[in-house]
Order: sequence, then structure tokens, then C-alpha cells
Amino acid sequence: MNSPITSHDALIYVMVMASAVDSAMSDKELGRIGQLIRNLPAFETFDADRLIAVSQDCADLLSGPEGMDITLETIRDALPPRLYDTAYALAVEVMAADSGVRPEEIRLLQLLRDRLRLDKLTCAALERGAIARYRTI
Repeated sequence: MNSPITSHDALIYVMVMASAVDSAMSDKELGRIGQLIRNLPAFETFDADRLIAVSQDCADLLSGPEGMDITLETIRDALPPRLYDTAYALAVEVMAADSGVRPEEIRLLQLLRDRLRLDKLTCAALERGAIARYRTI
């Protein structure tokens, strides 16, 4: 992949990273990614037929030298700052889908927060909202 990615692509990269960071993309996480793409206003103009290709591009970038770092830079460069918190929220949503956040997922959230220069209070609010949405009775 040599051309710049779109904002849609960058948001999908975030979700793919969130799902893959623990080396296991669960069915719940993949289902949640599809659900978010189908239902969120941020993806209204996204061609869902591109999802597999965009996900593969992300996987290819991640598998290269310094993959995580380069992917985070690519995401930051492709997104307007007003979508930085949206990207973080999507990462949290995908991670929360399979109940429980692992240490490697927490580390990815820290890297994403730092790369996107998000404040800790905003991130804590987004995380707390996901906890409330995914709590079981």
C-alpha cells in the first residue's frame, strides 16, 4: 500500500489493531467491527465492500518492520484531529466486545492515546462508557 489512506480506513485500522493486538481476533470482536461500520454515522459513506481489503492493508502494515509504530503514525496522519477521540472510542468498543481487556490491549490504548495526544480524562470517560454498555446482569 503506497497511497494515503482515508479517514474511514484509519478508523478501520484502529479497530483491526484493537482486535488483533492480543493475537486473537475473536468472532465477537469481528462482529462488533461490522456492527459499528453498519451503524455509526462516521461510516455512512464508507463502501462496506472495501472492509476486507482495508483490513488486509492494515495487517500488511502491522506485519512489516516497526509495524505498530508505522500504523499508529499512518492513523494519526490520516485522521483530522476532531476524529481522534472517535478512533479511541472505536478501539475501546472492539476491545470491550469480548469481555475483559488484556494487558496488551491496555498498552495499545496507551500508545493510541499518546500518539493522538488525547487527554486522560477524555480517555477515561470513553472507557467508562464502554464498561457501562457491556456490563451484564
